[in-house]
Amino acid sequence: MNTPDSAQTSVIDSSRFRRVLGNYPTGVSVVTAIDEDGQPAGMAVGTFTSVSLDPPLIAFLPDRRSSSFPRIRTASSFCVNVLAADQEDACRAFATRGGDKFAGISWSPAPSGAPRLNGAAAWIDCDIESITDAGDHFLVMGRVRELDAPGDALPLVFFQGGYGRFSPHSLVAIPEADVVSHLRHADLARTAMERLSDELEIECTAVAPVGDQLVVVASSGRSANGTRPTRVGQRSPFLPPLGPLFLANADSAAFNLWLSRADSPDEQLRDAQRARLDRVRRRGWSLSLTGTQHTAFERALGRYSNGHRTSEDLHEIQRLAVAADDLFDPADIDDRKTYDVRSIAAPVTGSDGTPVLHLALWGLLTGLTGESVTAYITRLRAAADDVSRTIRAQVR
Repeated sequence: MNTPDSAQTSVIDSSRFRRVLGNYPTGVSVVTAIDEDGQPAGMAVGTFTSVSLDPPLIAFLPDRRSSSFPRIRTASSFCVNVLAADQEDACRAFATRGGDKFAGISWSPAPSGAPRLNGAAAWIDCDIESITDAGDHFLVMGRVRELDAPGDALPLVFFQGGYGRFSPHSLVAIPEADVVSHLRHADLARTAMERLSDELEIECTAVAPVGDQLVVVASSGRSANGTRPTRVGQRSPFLPPLGPLFLANADSAAFNLWLSRADSPDEQLRDAQRARLDRVRRRGWSLSLTGTQHTAFERALGRYSNGHRTSEDLHEIQRLAVAADDLFDPADIDDRKTYDVRSIAAPVTGSDGTPVLHLALWGLLTGLTGESVTAYITRLRAAADDVSRTIRAQVR
């Protein structure tokens, strides 16, 4: 039998190497330390791995060209911070060269003194065990001295050049009967969703009401930056101004329950939400715009979806929802004006005419004319109506 001759092994092109190995998803971590000058240092890595249970050892592999690792190397210890899915901004900050990477980053000292980033999915505090040459990288071994996963936040994941989140099946395929029925509806919606995404070159999601939450149960297409959607399994609280389409045919008791989830609803807020629901009923669609208020609101929803659901977290969402309320369902869409649209949604109804899902378009261009917005709405409503007919046909 012939054995391969290592001397004749073909040279592997570096771009091909990265492309093929990019199909292996990795977690994203930030390694931090206090350097010899007493200053915090940090770098983003995708090469963190566990090595041994006895003794407890971990490792990461920094690039030899890194400008941050030389500072970390001057310390005797370091902390690995496993980033949560809502910490992509922190990842990008620590992945850049130069500048103050800790600007705007909240942290506290780990037992070793190394920075422990607040909000991380997990942290592992280590003493440096060894540093070994490994081609164009170093292999850094750390002996674990303390570690913790303080919450149930989901991790940030890197895959094929883009960032996303991991969604375990339990976040979607929950065995309760009401959720199972929505998943069946989502299966029936998939063909129409994919057709819509292909036609408009946009991301489409299906959202279902599950108790006091709204859950993304299906998605299709690509997001605005060209990556595949990572919204499936995301959750948000079912409170004003979110989810009005599910109240289109609701009685006053359901409306009052929805409104009661807002932060100290007063009569003015009640009247504004009632008028908004009337618009949604009349139109048969819901629309939200982007704005500075919405950025903070979106971040709070991301933290909620990743497990940050204390009373303080919910209170913050309620406060930000009130501040961003004027960005939801404007009274008029003027063909002559332009709009920065966050999302457009239309209801999918079951056999009794009650909304069971809503389909939503994401990643629309900013500066859309009112005429273009209306065209998107028309196409989305047609797709939602197709799904509604498919669902009704299944129960005949």
